[in-house]
Parts: sequence; C-alpha cells; structure tokens
Amino acid sequence: MGHGRRTTALRTSAAAAAAALIAGTVVGLAPAAQAAGPVRFVDITGDGGTVLKANVVTPTGADADAGAGHRYPLIVLPTSWSFPQVEYLAQAQKLADAGYIVLSYNVRGFWQSGGRIEVAGPPDVADASKVIDWALAHTDADPRHIGIAGVSYGAGISLLAAAHDKRIKAVGALSGWTDLIDSIYSGRTQHVEAAALLDGSATLTGRESPEVRQVFKDFYASNLDREQAMMDWGAKRSVATYVDQLNKNGAAVFMANAWSDSIFPANQYADFYGKLTAPKRLELRPGDHATAEISGLLGLPNDVWTDTERWFDHYLRGADNGIDREQPVQLKARTDGGYEGYPDWKSVGATRRKLDLAGSTTIHANVDSGADGGVVLLSGLLDQVAKLPPVASIPLLPRRWAAVWQSERYGSAQQVRGTARLHTTLTPTKESGTLVAYLYDVGPLGLGKLVSNAPYTWYDRTPGKAFDVDLDLFATAYDVPAGHRLALVIDTVDPLYIEHNPSGAQLTFSSPVNDPSYVSVPLREQ
Repeated sequence: MGHGRRTTALRTSAAAAAAALIAGTVVGLAPAAQAAGPVRFVDITGDGGTVLKANVVTPTGADADAGAGHRYPLIVLPTSWSFPQVEYLAQAQKLADAGYIVLSYNVRGFWQSGGRIEVAGPPDVADASKVIDWALAHTDADPRHIGIAGVSYGAGISLLAAAHDKRIKAVGALSGWTDLIDSIYSGRTQHVEAAALLDGSATLTGRESPEVRQVFKDFYASNLDREQAMMDWGAKRSVATYVDQLNKNGAAVFMANAWSDSIFPANQYADFYGKLTAPKRLELRPGDHATAEISGLLGLPNDVWTDTERWFDHYLRGADNGIDREQPVQLKARTDGGYEGYPDWKSVGATRRKLDLAGSTTIHANVDSGADGGVVLLSGLLDQVAKLPPVASIPLLPRRWAAVWQSERYGSAQQVRGTARLHTTLTPTKESGTLVAYLYDVGPLGLGKLVSNAPYTWYDRTPGKAFDVDLDLFATAYDVPAGHRLALVIDTVDPLYIEHNPSGAQLTFSSPVNDPSYVSVPLREQ
C-alpha cells in the first residue's frame, strides 16, 4: 500500500517523542523517589522464571509490627508501557502513608526486567499473580485485601489480572484499554500514529517478542490475510473477552480515561462499563493519553489519583468515605465547568438531536482536505491545558476532497455528551476505501473546533453499488456555545490513520428518501 517509508518516519519520530516523555517523567520522579522514605528494591521471579524488577514501600512502623500478626492491605502497581519501576514512587508513598503495602514492578520485556514484551499476553497476566504470591510470602500483606492499579499498560494488565485472579478485590484502571483491537484498529482502520508511538518507545526501552514484532509488521503492511490472526491476538489481550470471569470474581472496578485519548479512545471504556455487574465507577475528563494522571505521578494534587485512593480505601479498608454513594459515572466537559454525575452511561446523552445530511455529495480521495484529528498525545494535551483542540476553517475546506454539512445556528448552548453516530449511504467507485468523519463546533467566522472524529474502512465492495455506513464517533463531552453551529465533515486522508483508497477513487454520499442520512448528536438533558 506504499506505507513503508511513512511508517519508518513515524516510528523514528515516535521514538524521539517517547524518549523525551520518558526522560522527562523519570527526571520529574527523581525528587519524589529520594523523598519516599524506606523503599526496598527486590527481584521477583515471574512466570517461567523471568526476573521482574520491583520495589516495595511499606507503612511507617510496619517493620516494628513484623511477626506480630498485623496485616496490611496490598496494592500492586504494574508499570506503564516503556516506563521504569520508579514510575509510581510518589503515589506509592502516599498509599503507604495511608496504611497500604505497595509493590510496584517493571513489566516483562522493559528496562531491567527480563523476558520479552508480550503486550499483556498470558505471561504478563501470570506475572501479576506471581507478584501477589511474592508479596504474601515476603511482606505483611493481607491476603483478604488485595488491589491492583496502573496507568495505560499497567491498567490493561490490572484488569486482565483481576479477571484471572480472584484474590484481587479492587482495581484502578487509569487510561487503559478494555478492547485492544477496537482501540488501535477501530472501523477496520489502523491508528498508525498511536501504534508507531508504542512501537518506537518499545524499541527504545524494551525487547519485543517475535510474535509482537510480527503483529506490528502485519499491522503496518495492511496484511488482510493476517487480519483475523491479529484480531484473535488482540482478543486474548482484552479484558472484554473475559468480562464474565471478571464479574464472577466480583472485584470492584474503578476506570478513568480522557476524552481525547489518542491511543485508547474513551468509547471502549464506556461500552465495557455497561457490562460490569460488580461495584464500578467511570470517570472521564479532558486530556490525551495518560495526561490526566501525570501530575499525580509527580506527587502533585490530582483528581484521578485522589479518587483511586478513595476507591481502595472503601473496598480494601472498609472506609465509609461515601464514594459508593456518589453517582458512579463522573464526567468533566472539555470546555469548562465542574464534574457532572450520572447513574449510568445511558443517562449521559439522555436526548439526541439529528443533523440531517441531505442531498448527494461526491468527493475525490487521496488528498488531505485540511480536516484532521490532530497529533497523537499533543492535540489532546493542548485541548486539556489551553482549550485548543484541532481546528479547521470550514468555509475554506475544498469541497472536491471534503463533504460538508452544517446545522442551523443554535439559539442556546448545546451540551454534547456521549457518542455521536453517523448513518449515511455511500457509493464508492472502487472496491475498497477509507473515510474519516469529523464533528466540528463552528463559530461565527467559520472556524471549526474539533468535537470528535472516527475512521471507517471497507473492503470487497462492488464499485458503483451503494451500501450503508454506520459509524460511532469517539465519545466526548463538549459545550457548543449559543450562536454556533455543528458541522459534519467527511474526507479520506488523516495522518492519524492508514488510508486504503485506491488512486482515483471517488465517494458519493446520498440520503435516500426511505433511508435518510444523519448524524445523531447526544445531548445532556436540560
């Protein structure tokens, strides 16, 4: 498909970005590590004899209680992708000060831990249980009160571990995934910048297994012969596959993510949350991948980590802190305001408003119209700290390469909450292709701020024959000011994704009388 040179460049730039991010975090954590008090660095034998580098932080006075029969609740913290074992020291000290034994370990394949990177495969899940075994044998950890938590990669491993080890009673999954394939291959479209960032940082800090290396190669090459194998590989690494086991084990699950997470979009967390039957809580707030948790890793005040500790306090220590009585779905809009509480995810977008996509519009493929989803990690961070999402001038978008529909000007603010859904009829001139849909908040001067987006790819369609497209855009919470419009833009090229449009392809979008095209926008109930 001609993506090799681009992928190499992406991996190189992603590796450089990852190096800066990792170096900055390690340097930032150093003062916290020095001030953390008694930290014991240990080697733990993981699955298959693999040595895992770990550290243990214990409550003040725990050594004096040794042998006296006093037990402390245990929290295990698997590290994030490409991060060293000192990642959680600031939070580990806070948790230890609150009365927990905290054991953080470097996951296999990264830094000084042995083994190869398995991307949360069975060895990683088995490692988490081995770490718990070690803690119960070598510390005063209480086997009846065990929690596990992590950011990103550590979150995914934590959820998988809780589904496979019924000793785990509470989970904190921060900026993780529940469906790995739906995260980086949604709409059958490769999220290439996200994959290149993960691949590049792994090359810098770890050792990928041959299986993982092959999966990345097939992913970049758009190898359809290997698509089902890749999806099976991802399903084995997704807690969504094991949701019945997780529910049976009964662990209390706390999940937090950011609206603009460019690696693990919020949709898959929201969908998974609805399938949980044990105690659960979902928090979504502004930011990109793991940016909402960073200040907490540096020991600074942080809402995500505060609520994670409250969750553990209640479900591991029995503290009556009220977290179980609060609305379990907590959202913070990207634009402004405080937290909003909801009884469940269905209540978030209680009403829907349709933007009709009338008429027939034809666009040409293979050219970026200027509408795009931004840059992995950076765009969501800018939106979080400066309210500057990706922008496009809607009147200036070239209609040869972009289809554009706009609503009327709204007389009052529109509080978009949840997952917008696109339904349209598409007639392509080629058998395969990719489209990317964008929802924009358009101001009086025509400048559009990105509200949401999502890609969609198809194969083996009959050229000239129409078919339906139904696409969920990435979930969000965004307030459209009074006097603004919403615009739906569709084009065929976005640097975030690999596109599959043959040269010269054209796409025609229509709205049959018996099956009108529309975007259904979820709105907060007023």
